[in-house]
Amino acid sequence: MAGPARPILAIVSLILVAGGLVLQFFTILSGAVNSTPINLFYFLEASTGSISNARNPSRWTFFAICGADPTSGHNDNCGKVVPALPFDPPRNFGTQEGVPQQFIGTHMYYYLSRFMFAFFLIALFFAAVALVSGLLALCSRLGGYLSAMTTSVALFFQALAAALMTAWVIKGRNAFRSAGMEANIGKYLMAFAWASVACFFLATIMFSLGGRLGGDRSSGVRRSRSTKSNRSRGSFLETDSQRRVKDDYS
Repeated sequence: MAGPARPILAIVSLILVAGGLVLQFFTILSGAVNSTPINLFYFLEASTGSISNARNPSRWTFFAICGADPTSGHNDNCGKVVPALPFDPPRNFGTQEGVPQQFIGTHMYYYLSRFMFAFFLIALFFAAVALVSGLLALCSRLGGYLSAMTTSVALFFQALAAALMTAWVIKGRNAFRSAGMEANIGKYLMAFAWASVACFFLATIMFSLGGRLGGDRSSGVRRSRSTKSNRSRGSFLETDSQRRVKDDYS
């Protein structure tokens, strides 16, 4: 049973890892690619008409701050692509005028969003490695355990990134709303981040089970061979002792 079960578990795990990778790419490409469906995705949208130098509304994506097309609702008029774009309205807009007081004099949002950026990229790297090593899990126990290890690392950093993202997005939304400014969470990227966590979690378990099943079968074969060998040796000893008894009586 372990024979056919292991490749099936490996295939399902590979599908889960690939699905998590796709969701990660949707997140990371937001703001850098302005085409459907990427232009539907953003972390946070806020009405920033009272802030000079700001679009209204403003949408924070992975790589840029965008506006919104009034007809389609898609991201539009995005700013320049900025690696590790921080969520820090005074820094983003170059002014404190009209910015909610909760964003002024604090670096909390800045560091939450910057570390989120780094953890997303680390998780993406290990997920890609897991997808390649997962091919070995189709035919070997070692491949299953190796894939489980790399997927678990991707899971760890993806969970950190998702947690940090959730923290600054929700706190940022609440800060805008407390200042009387409309703000909404980007439901797609929030769902993508946590769905990737779920995919990597399930894939880690299934890769581990694939390696475990292979181990049970091989150890069972070894035990069976050992038992047969002991039985054969015991039969030989019994026959030899019987011969000696007959020689003594003859």
